[in-house]
Amino acid sequence: MKLYTKTGDDGTTGLYGGGRVMKNHPRIEAYGTVDELNSWLGVCSAVCDKSNEGESLIFGMLTQLQSRLFDLGADLATPSGSTTQERVARIGQRHVIEAEHFIDEIDGGNEPIRAFVLPGGTALAANLHVARTVCRRAERLLVALNEDNSIGHAPIQFLNRLSDLFFAMARRANLARGVADLPWIKDA
Repeated sequence: MKLYTKTGDDGTTGLYGGGRVMKNHPRIEAYGTVDELNSWLGVCSAVCDKSNEGESLIFGMLTQLQSRLFDLGADLATPSGSTTQERVARIGQRHVIEAEHFIDEIDGGNEPIRAFVLPGGTALAANLHVARTVCRRAERLLVALNEDNSIGHAPIQFLNRLSDLFFAMARRANLARGVADLPWIKDA
């Protein structure tokens, strides 16, 4: 079987369980951005030094989160009522709670925040900040999608927690390498 199907040459794509929509449909924008976020987590994982205790902890969480983001993409690609919905794992409250546990574990090792923190520091921290901003965009797209296509609140809450988690991870990544947070310096 060839990788290319040519079925999308007309600007449409298939949803899991049937039906076709335009490639710029809000549902496609949403799960495409979740896929972009997942790719950024791959970049973050690639720059983790697994021999560093803090980065190893981050790496383990990122690997789990990549699978959950893949689940979220499948969730979004499968409209409610689809004939295949029973085959898809839906993002629920247990995933939100798991993300909260990750935040508590990661941020428990961080120093208290004393100023607004600029993105940057180590390569891992900088990439986690990019992941955080992509996550926020994905969250906004899910909010918009939910207005006309009920996807539930758990996927939105999940992404909201993940963006906080990526912020905490970025700070922890800097700490793991002995790099101070970059404080925002307000223009006088």
